[in-house]
Amino acid sequence: MGPRHRFDPELAAALPLIPEVELLDLDAARASQAAQVAAAVAAADTSGVDVGEIHVPGPAGAPGVRLRLYRPHGARGPLPAVYAIHGGGFMLGSPEVDHDWNLLLCRRLGALVASVDYRLAPEHPFPAPLEDCYAGLRGLVERAGELGVAPERIALWGDSAGAGLAAGLALLARDRGGPAVCFQHLCSPALDDRLSTPSARRFTDTPVWNRRNAAISWDAYLGHGVRGTADVSPYAAPARAGVMALAGLPPAYVSVMEFDPLRDEGIDYARALLAAGVSAELHLIPGTFHGAWAVEHAAVIRRATAEAVEVLRGALGGSGPVEPVGPVRG
Repeated sequence: MGPRHRFDPELAAALPLIPEVELLDLDAARASQAAQVAAAVAAADTSGVDVGEIHVPGPAGAPGVRLRLYRPHGARGPLPAVYAIHGGGFMLGSPEVDHDWNLLLCRRLGALVASVDYRLAPEHPFPAPLEDCYAGLRGLVERAGELGVAPERIALWGDSAGAGLAAGLALLARDRGGPAVCFQHLCSPALDDRLSTPSARRFTDTPVWNRRNAAISWDAYLGHGVRGTADVSPYAAPARAGVMALAGLPPAYVSVMEFDPLRDEGIDYARALLAAGVSAELHLIPGTFHGAWAVEHAAVIRRATAEAVEVLRGALGGSGPVEPVGPVRG
């Protein structure tokens, strides 16, 4: 693995400590992740941040949706908000997975962060996860006054499958006439079920995420036998949307990892947004693999984290507190 891919030296040194994602035994993967997340949440420093949660109405006929909220202690509204969608291949994860990252964004931006707990595949395939994300966004806006949120200053943020959901949510919210969002921040987005890009074909052995895991996750999200067919909705796989269908979306920032099967679909999506007249910024982070954010001490990750925060700060139109670069998602 090492000789084939020119990983950043700090990232390569940390690879033995990073667990592989094994989706074939989903129960074991979920249990392992839940234990790791519980320990990380218990150890986290929440000083300066009020952490809580609310429940908002879910999609028609479905359960309510939980939003985990991070609010700067003592802050007076109306605050900008980051609507955060966690990753996990559509099959794993919870808002708590991004606990450290959400704390960082809350502190650094002086913003409310609302992280949505959407239902997971394969038990709940498309469109259930996306509809949960839409219901959560709608609930956040409907309670904006009570929560002290400025509804015109809500940015979407997502990682991996969460970034794919964020891109799908931007399309869905536009087509349903709201709620309006001011920005979409897509980190290593999963956008294309066809797995036909050069990076999706090439990276079969990369750490954390590879072609096999991508195929498993899309099969879980779409249902077996659907991936790669003509029946896939662009709301599920936004790479399926034509350039004309992307017009009128909010501005975007797309970051991709160099040695990641998802790399090229993120690049292609940024180019398609630009072709549609949507302002888009693209950053390929060199020497990285999917999930390299976990190596929080690496210089390349610290630099990428600082940029991600500054991009969101600009998008939200704020000049929130500036702090040194701290830990990112672990």
